[in-house]
Amino acid sequence: MLNQFISDSPKSFRAYPRGEFDLESGTVRKTRKHKKSRFHPMRLFKNLGSKIRYYYKLHPYVVFFIIVAFGLAVVLVLSFYETRFRVVGDFKKVEVELGQYPFDKLRNLVMVAGHSVYTSSSCEKVDKENSWFLESYQNHPGQAATFVRHIKDGVDITANDDEALLLFSGGETRKDAGPRSEAQSYWTVAESKGWFGKPEAVKWRALTEEHARDSFENLLFSVCRFRELTGSYPHNITVVGYDFKEERFKDLHRSAIGFPETRFFYAGTPASLTSKEAALKGEALVRAQFLDDPFGCSGSLHRKKIGRDPFHRSIPYPNGCPEIKGLFGYCGKTPYHGYLPWV
Repeated sequence: MLNQFISDSPKSFRAYPRGEFDLESGTVRKTRKHKKSRFHPMRLFKNLGSKIRYYYKLHPYVVFFIIVAFGLAVVLVLSFYETRFRVVGDFKKVEVELGQYPFDKLRNLVMVAGHSVYTSSSCEKVDKENSWFLESYQNHPGQAATFVRHIKDGVDITANDDEALLLFSGGETRKDAGPRSEAQSYWTVAESKGWFGKPEAVKWRALTEEHARDSFENLLFSVCRFRELTGSYPHNITVVGYDFKEERFKDLHRSAIGFPETRFFYAGTPASLTSKEAALKGEALVRAQFLDDPFGCSGSLHRKKIGRDPFHRSIPYPNGCPEIKGLFGYCGKTPYHGYLPWV
């Protein structure tokens, strides 16, 4: 008899039907469905406003400072994005105006920093001091040969890198030399030397940057000039100059513009034997000045740049490199921390 009430599957036993059972009438009423609560944004804002007013009465200064901090944060965020969008807009505008870049396949920059202006009407004596305009501290036997060595090394390095663009950098820095730039002087010497046996490999991708007035501008202006010619910024940078200036370029100038150390190279050559001692003393002084004024925008470095612009040439940069406009306008003792396309 007991087996009749035993089930193989454990089903739950319901004493009453589903719903609400009325004991008096013995009937089952359907369960009422709860209405879904609707979202009332106005009621939410009113409650939030009431809480803020209540908290403001208890802690007025705290609420005031929180509101001010929030407002400043919003302004900073909007300013940041406005700057980024403006830079991108300028970037696209320049691309539209310039059209196709003549050297858009080149990725690496080889920069030869100029040190003097070639003044001879003939290119037969490029290694003679009287063919160059030399300051008193430069007028030493063998000095002209060091300039030619820099030019040759720049050509050789470029010839060994199919993706390199060679730039001779230096402006019209000497009044008595006339309106001739250091950069054009170096290009002319390379041309007179037949590009040291590599004309087909190098000449077509060797150009000039003719506005730099010091070593920092040699680097910064050449980076901008590279952007004008290729449409992009250099992946690698190689600077050609005197070996005693390596620390200045690699540690000070490179650091100031925030260019990656692993992609920056320096090809140094020695000074002439007769000028080495004086050159080292002078370099120690200039390096100390750049250490105190990394961007050369004040004091003696600034005055020196003014003196090296006797013809008052208007500098076109950063028109051709709008992405680093902030870098051109920056003047501080610490590296620039704004937007940089190579970081």
